Amino acid sequence: MKKIFKYFSLSILGIGLLWSCDNLDVPITTQLTPDVFPQNSTQYIQTTGPVYAAFRGEYSFAWWWSQSISTDEAVMPARGGNWFDGRNYIAMHFHDWTADNGIIGSLWDWTSKVIGLSNQAISILNKAMPEGADKNTTISELKTMRAIAYFMMMDSYGDVPLYTEYGDFSSRPKSTRKEVFEFVEKELKEAIPNLSAVSGVSTYGRPNKYTAYALLAKMYLNAEVYTGTQRNNDCIAACDEVIKSGLYAIEGRSTYLQMFYPTNGPQMKEFIFAVPYDPSASTVGFNGNMYHARYDVPRSLRARFGLPFTPSAPRSTLPEFYANFENDVNDIRNKQWLTGKQYLADGVTPVTVTTTKKGYDAYYTGSDGGATYTYQVELSKQITYRGLPANLVGLFDLGDDEIAWNMGYRNIKFYPDATSTSRNQNNDVPFLRYSDILLMKAEAILRGGTATLGDTPISLVNTIRNNRTTSTPWTSVTLQTLYEERCREFAHETWHRNDMIRFGKFEGAWGFKTDSNVKHRLFPIPTGALTLNPALVQNPNYATGN
Repeated sequence: MKKIFKYFSLSILGIGLLWSCDNLDVPITTQLTPDVFPQNSTQYIQTTGPVYAAFRGEYSFAWWWSQSISTDEAVMPARGGNWFDGRNYIAMHFHDWTADNGIIGSLWDWTSKVIGLSNQAISILNKAMPEGADKNTTISELKTMRAIAYFMMMDSYGDVPLYTEYGDFSSRPKSTRKEVFEFVEKELKEAIPNLSAVSGVSTYGRPNKYTAYALLAKMYLNAEVYTGTQRNNDCIAACDEVIKSGLYAIEGRSTYLQMFYPTNGPQMKEFIFAVPYDPSASTVGFNGNMYHARYDVPRSLRARFGLPFTPSAPRSTLPEFYANFENDVNDIRNKQWLTGKQYLADGVTPVTVTTTKKGYDAYYTGSDGGATYTYQVELSKQITYRGLPANLVGLFDLGDDEIAWNMGYRNIKFYPDATSTSRNQNNDVPFLRYSDILLMKAEAILRGGTATLGDTPISLVNTIRNNRTTSTPWTSVTLQTLYEERCREFAHETWHRNDMIRFGKFEGAWGFKTDSNVKHRLFPIPTGALTLNPALVQNPNYATGN
């Protein structure tokens, strides 16, 4: 179903794709006007293309990095200087990032780009499209995409400036987080009547009514974090709209892993809104790549997965997060991990690497360090420093030997794509899934909301667990056990930072992190944005460079 990209082709669209990192506006830089382009239904769709291309651009990069390696879900240590990259990744683990961190800057630029391009497309289509249902739906879809981007900014930075008019290049101060919350809520509610009530091929990759309801549910569940006021009953009501639609269902145990395969797409029953990826879709000015295998598959396992490239394998998980998967051997979700001794695809032939004794262990002290040494690859759960002075621990460099490269279990939920001729993968990435609807409703009830539709927290959780494990269903559920279930269900799907903050766990200690400053729940406003927009004020805790 990757053909979706043909509808969003940018080759015909002669619209300048320049964007502002703080004004959130995109000027038209050619002579194209509505009396020339767009003039028909095909061209109207093409006009929306830059918004969707931009959204997939950094979804699996800036969004993934910022939401996952800032938690106990994933860690990106340097190994012999590899992947040190100005300490950008390491800082996310230690929570000592600054306004100059490249990941935090990319996240701001990317969401700003989506917002600016949405403003541009809305302006063009408001003038070009004839009045009617098609126009109302198209504009509402674009406003929903803009709302998603503002939700991401609000969640990550707190107070951010609101720009909704194309051509507004003023330097605006930040709106409060509560004001941004209310803006997103209003936009989604106004869009819902015009959004499609259909789910499947015809709407795949674009928001429908239930995308808006699901995002509202997500906002309401986190409302106390965002605004200081709980909205649990509103969360339940939004979840119920998705449930009552009858369009979605929990994938069975036999198809859970397939949701994340390179062959996934609109046939997946849980996908409410997913980001489509296609290695053949090349768009100038956008990243648009999904590189999970490059980061997660050990270099030694290239042959096992038949990859056309050698993966870099810098990304691991931490024992604290993997502990959520250790108590149920019957859970299909355990199979998303690479752990322990490694074998080829036949499951029998050991994966071996031939090096030297010194190449295997840089701290080997024998006189025969150059002697040939062959070993079976075994991934260790623990990630440890070996021989580094205490003052260098903050560098987070494990060393450049085989022991270091095999530290940490790896996640292959987004299964390596052997069909791609590049590092880019075909796997579409879900943003909102039906299992999240059920778990959000269960949590909202546990937090004091009123149960509806005959649902209880335990019935909702067991609806998912009955499709994930053959173990006995649960007889009770608490907020803690529900949190652990969310860890299992949404590993590597960019929701863990959001969850940790809501459950009060983001300030905890894991791995080598000891920071407990609650102000780090928000990222700093990037230096580049502050320079471009003098009206912006830095977030608390960062003004002095902390």
